[in-house]
Amino acid sequence: MTTVDRIHQLREQLHKYNYAYYVEDKHLISDFEFDQLLKELQGLEAQHPELYDSNSPSMRVGGSVTKNFQTVTHNERMYSLDNTYSAEELGDWLKRIEKINGAPITSFTCELKFDGASINMTYVNGELQKAVTRGDGSQGDDVTANVKTIQNVPLKLSGDYPQVFDIRGEIILPLAGFEALNEKRVAAGEEPYRNPRNTASGSLKLQDSSETARRPLECFFYALSGDLTYTSHWESLSKARSWGFTVPKSMEQLSSLDELLEYIDRWGKQRAKLPFEIDGVVIKVNSIEEQETLGFTAKSPRWAISYKYKAEQVSTRLNSVSYQVGRTGAITPVANLEPVQLSGTIVKRASLHNADQIEKLNLRLGDYVYVEKGGEIIPKIMGFDPMRRGDLADTIHYITHCPDCTAPLHRIEGEAQHYCTNETFCPTQIIGKMQHFVGRKAMDIEGIGGETIALLYHQGLVKNIADLYRLQKEQLLPLERMAEKSVDNLLAGVLASKRQPFHKVLFGLGIRHVGETVAKRLTQHFGSIDRLMKSNAEDLLAVDDIGEKIVESLHAYFMHPDNIQMIEDLRAYGLSLEAEKIVHASSVFEGKTIVVSGVFEHKSRNELKKIIEENGGKVGSSISSKTSFVLAGDSMGPSKKEKANKLEIPLISESAFYEML
Repeated sequence: MTTVDRIHQLREQLHKYNYAYYVEDKHLISDFEFDQLLKELQGLEAQHPELYDSNSPSMRVGGSVTKNFQTVTHNERMYSLDNTYSAEELGDWLKRIEKINGAPITSFTCELKFDGASINMTYVNGELQKAVTRGDGSQGDDVTANVKTIQNVPLKLSGDYPQVFDIRGEIILPLAGFEALNEKRVAAGEEPYRNPRNTASGSLKLQDSSETARRPLECFFYALSGDLTYTSHWESLSKARSWGFTVPKSMEQLSSLDELLEYIDRWGKQRAKLPFEIDGVVIKVNSIEEQETLGFTAKSPRWAISYKYKAEQVSTRLNSVSYQVGRTGAITPVANLEPVQLSGTIVKRASLHNADQIEKLNLRLGDYVYVEKGGEIIPKIMGFDPMRRGDLADTIHYITHCPDCTAPLHRIEGEAQHYCTNETFCPTQIIGKMQHFVGRKAMDIEGIGGETIALLYHQGLVKNIADLYRLQKEQLLPLERMAEKSVDNLLAGVLASKRQPFHKVLFGLGIRHVGETVAKRLTQHFGSIDRLMKSNAEDLLAVDDIGEKIVESLHAYFMHPDNIQMIEDLRAYGLSLEAEKIVHASSVFEGKTIVVSGVFEHKSRNELKKIIEENGGKVGSSISSKTSFVLAGDSMGPSKKEKANKLEIPLISESAFYEML
């Protein structure tokens, strides 16, 4: 046997042993024998670098060094999940989605909600091509080299896998592995890690992948995406399991609210005995067609929800209350606590949310308060110990003036929050707005961090975001920590930001309630800042995801002369205040909203949606009175057909669709 043949044989054997161990739960050889084969492969590959394979089993050992993790845009957005905490809330969710669906929903999947780091992996021709962290949901960091070191992540697949697809999972650190890591750190005189979740997440961003390989990480997979033809979530994950992915056996297919609650209760009781941390259960509508009908809100899928178990609670002393000013002027009261350990982290502060919450809790300085982590993340105060109270004279009352600029606070009718009225000159607001503007989700200006913005403001060099484009090299060089290279990078980043698209600029303005998704909707609909500024309430409400609060916020922003002047300054400096013109292949679908449903003979659903948009149309997520027609393929669900017929919306076949083109 030649060396080349032996290398290929070893790779094939080791992939087979990994598949057997992680998918079929079979031990075909001992750990010692496996390690010996792996060492042999590493030795042969070192002698023949020309036979490098990015998905060789030897990649499990790591060794590559990544100094800067590349930012990658996800093929499909990674949404977060809405949470529910009771049987009543779960029942309400079920009623809501059945109303939108237009028919009862009788098939769900239930999965454990693993407490780790979310990851999206792309496979091409059965090989792992890319692994990207969740990031902000739209884009994340490429951590492929580190993920390849995780033993149960398949580098090469078996079976009838699609040519190209994405799969999502949760990378976790089992409790035994976490404890072993901490034992080594303590023995070496180092601080122990706080909790498995943060340690798992941090492991993905280690610069040396061989360090990641030393951590006993695992990945549990929970969703496929891409141009796929499966009719149910259960079917897609069953397929994924057969290709080599670790899909937990705890996943079950259920059909009623009672069964969902039984699953939640059963795993709630077993939770403490699990070898890894979970913080709840994820419930998903099983039918892919019903998922498409339900669609998404701006932040989360309507067809999935997380049931969170009751959080751990501890008692500690309330020492003081401070008030934070946000970039929109919102005032958030924060409780400063005697440090206490909670769910693996040291908690020193907890949000008190707003004036109503302070009044409801009736707290005093010196109280011993009960603290828990809302959704296992953000600490919050649940109440106080009546036997250990502070003095009556130290009862906490909400402030009336801004802690930063002393301007009076104002509470908008219908909102819980108080706001500083000094929008133009309140230092914290101005700095916060500029920090938001330069951030990665907005203008993504390299070379300017939060501290630099604060420094520029306090030195009198910037008073609003337009001032960033007036900065000169000679102004910056005398500043602390501003060497020539830093200044050049900062100015280059400012210049490069002029190429950012209109929706990024609009989001970067920091208008209250205008997040990333809303900014995209507005720019797509109106096309320019001028049309947006001239729009009335009726125009705005006609846009998807735009409600009364956003309308009021936009009008308030554009009525302020300082804001208008700043926008004109940004225009003068060359920022994009118009959406790029989309050149359509034709205008045959202009003004039409088209819903695509079913399985098609010649094109995939994603390809058909792209054709609709390329020819001037808009793709609808669900059938409504605004739908122009439904492009209906085979296996279109009866509930969708019934809804289309009820609303007298035409069903167009694939062949008729091509004739229209």
